[in-house]
Amino acid sequence: MKKFSHSIITKIIVFMIAIVCFTGVIRAFIEVEIVNDGDFNSVVESNYLKSRTYIQESERIISDLTRLIGEYKNEEHILSGETISEEEWKSTEENLFSDYQHNSRKYNPELSEEKNYEMFKEEYEDKISQAKDELIKEDLREFHLLMQNLETYEAPLFYGSDGTNVFTNNTKIEKEQFKTYPAYMIFEGYKRDFYPKEANENEYLYRITEQIDELDIENTVISVAFTEEFLDRKTKEWQENKAIATKNLYSLVGFLAGFILSFVYLVLVIGRKSFKDQELHLFAVDKLYNDINIVICICLLPLWVTLVDDLFENIVKLIIPITIPFAILGFVLVLSLVKHFKNKTLIKHTLIYTIIYKLVKFIGDVYRSGSIGVKTVLIVIGYPILVALTFFMFPVTIGVAAWFAFKKIKSFKAIQDGVERIKDGNLHHRLEVAGKGEFGSLAAGINSITDGLKKSVDSELKSERLKTELITNVSHDIRTPLTSIITYVDLLKNEKDPSKVVEYIEVLDQKSKRLKILTDDLFEATKASSGNMPVNFEKIDILSLITQGLGEVNDKIEALDLEFKMNYPKEKVYITGDGKLLWRSIENLLSNIFKYAFKGSRVYISIEDLGSDILLTFKNVSAYELNISADELMERFKRGDESRSSQGSGLGLSIAKSLIEIQKGKFNIQIDGDLFKAMIYLPKHKS
Repeated sequence: MKKFSHSIITKIIVFMIAIVCFTGVIRAFIEVEIVNDGDFNSVVESNYLKSRTYIQESERIISDLTRLIGEYKNEEHILSGETISEEEWKSTEENLFSDYQHNSRKYNPELSEEKNYEMFKEEYEDKISQAKDELIKEDLREFHLLMQNLETYEAPLFYGSDGTNVFTNNTKIEKEQFKTYPAYMIFEGYKRDFYPKEANENEYLYRITEQIDELDIENTVISVAFTEEFLDRKTKEWQENKAIATKNLYSLVGFLAGFILSFVYLVLVIGRKSFKDQELHLFAVDKLYNDINIVICICLLPLWVTLVDDLFENIVKLIIPITIPFAILGFVLVLSLVKHFKNKTLIKHTLIYTIIYKLVKFIGDVYRSGSIGVKTVLIVIGYPILVALTFFMFPVTIGVAAWFAFKKIKSFKAIQDGVERIKDGNLHHRLEVAGKGEFGSLAAGINSITDGLKKSVDSELKSERLKTELITNVSHDIRTPLTSIITYVDLLKNEKDPSKVVEYIEVLDQKSKRLKILTDDLFEATKASSGNMPVNFEKIDILSLITQGLGEVNDKIEALDLEFKMNYPKEKVYITGDGKLLWRSIENLLSNIFKYAFKGSRVYISIEDLGSDILLTFKNVSAYELNISADELMERFKRGDESRSSQGSGLGLSIAKSLIEIQKGKFNIQIDGDLFKAMIYLPKHKS
């Protein structure tokens, strides 16, 4: 033993054992991290029904169901604004009021806060409405995302209801039907029913029951059942993962024990030829300054992490060849530090100490009388700094770097799995990666791409639906007068009574004009939306244009007993646009008002100077119930009266929107009950 304990061959062999054991520890840990998501719990779990994995299968479904039942309920509930909390709405209004205080000319700090708030509510009416719409749209998006997530589950079977709204992926609604399966969870009111017995003993059940308890559970029913086929498949997967985790846990413990023993042996024998040898033998590598040595050791870990990230897809196969050279270099440097510790030169053999020592020596040579004081001060200050850097920062940095490394691995795994799900067609899947690093940015980028794809798909579906509706509506509207024309032409051929002939010709004249209006509107809508219509921009007095136009249609205004109210700035305002196209847009809006406004009601027209834009607003009360959204009303051939009994073509708003947009303006409509509001934003003329 004395002969071989300190021999160079023994040291090399033990060094190699330490490297192998260290690499084995890393490989076992990473394999469990990747295959088993870092979960060693399955090693001590007796069966699948008592495992954390079993609870996770239900947890995701129950989490989505509780959010739908407790918060979103249905589209009508969301559209009514019930999902917007008081705190959320208060925060939104405060942000808008802050914007009003900084940007509005009407804000007067000398007025009371209540008066300013009233003025804010009046001026920011549209922005407040838009903010509320945005919150509702966000809740709708989240609602549909949760619904899409639930639609991806073929198993387990689930049923959730609050007494009114029902969410399920099967036809079974009674709890007795769910009890026919080999494993189930039923939450009915305050009752909890878990089967079989092993599932009832699962220590992770609290993760599900806590979610249920957050609901108003009086009328809530949530049932989840595992089919035999699904249960067998998941049990088999769990057993395979358990075997992997068990094998790697034993490997981890064995390799860790081997590494500790071999490393301790190397620490004891390194630098000496026998236990009695008092002389420490240093080699070329030991000439490297210790602080530089520590810096190299610290840099090795992020470099290793970078390589692991780059080769992550094959990391299980490549982890050993990647880790071995880093481990060899790292242990050589660490053992060099051990030698200097034994030699009591851990601090003295550093670049910082050398610089300080030479500086002290230089000061001592220059100021001989004060050399002792200066040296003492510098040593007292320098030694603690060096000790802190050497003995504290090194292990802390290594620990932080190790934690960072495995967090990066888990983030990459989450992104990899998420991309696979998105590739399989689940465009509603979101990549949840914490932090704002490279992986966080990558996940956000992929989520943005997914959102873009989803919007594109939704837009395409909507476009297809609009095309179908357009063809249907065009066919219906054109066929009606055309059928009348054909019918009356046939009657006219055989009619001998002159008075009947005159009556038939009058009907033919009406129907042919109606058909002409429809075809002209369709042609104009197509031409306007294509952007091929020429535009002649000029300076336009918007008030004069509207006043003159209202004079031309005064007969219709009087016939319908409508009262027009104008609100406009005292000073003249001018816009840049095409007079003919602008009047055609306004004429379409007025035509829309004449067809659908409640007889004897008021019509409000206002002109507002917004700085760079002029806002033109039309408000009227509809004679028909507006039970459709503003977006639907903007669709071609869509009318305010769904019975289509009015004489409109349904193209007026679509044409007006297209004509305003080609003049570099914006056209929006809003519906609040029976109140119809059209807003035209046009660029203000710049002299």
